[in-house]
Amino acid sequence: MTTHWPIPVIAYILGSIPFGILIAKVLGAPDVRSAGSGNIGAANVARTAGPVAGLLTLLCDAGKGYLAVWIAAHWVHGSSSARWMISAAVAAVVGHIFPVWLRFKGGKGVATTLGAFIPISGFAVAAAAAVWILVVAFWRYSSLGSMAATAALPILIYKFYAPRHAPPEYVTYTTIFVSLLVLLKHSDNVRRLVAGTENRLTFRR
Repeated sequence: MTTHWPIPVIAYILGSIPFGILIAKVLGAPDVRSAGSGNIGAANVARTAGPVAGLLTLLCDAGKGYLAVWIAAHWVHGSSSARWMISAAVAAVVGHIFPVWLRFKGGKGVATTLGAFIPISGFAVAAAAAVWILVVAFWRYSSLGSMAATAALPILIYKFYAPRHAPPEYVTYTTIFVSLLVLLKHSDNVRRLVAGTENRLTFRR
């Protein structure tokens, strides 16, 4: 087990890469932290730097979560592999939300969460993405879709992780922890939704 301790460290470092800021800077857009909602995630990048930047941010944020868990899956073999994959998923999400490079003030972790859970249960992530699409299609609030998808993820993991069997408790509880952490990061969005001042999803600069 001692040879596996770098896994969460690597996952955290991967998760903490602020792709939203980097992509916007490369494309000549302003710092996304000082525009729109101030978030470094794909939705705000799309608003402030355009749809291409937003899509690239979405793919990169999801990709770093996926890569972190992929590394764990190929590093550890045997019965303990799933535990290290879950630990990598948590570390990547925590890295995105609390990145050391940005004084622990990062994004909200939705894309990184979905990317990290693809190797754990691709069907659950696909269903969560479908929830996001449906909610955004009806209400055009990216934040509302993100919260709905995040809230649904523990239920979907429970259903699809091991069909006809309950997943291990550490999988269930860890997924709930990640979901709650991401939802807590959306507290400002909840207040704006209630007040009717939340930004609708748009790709205009």
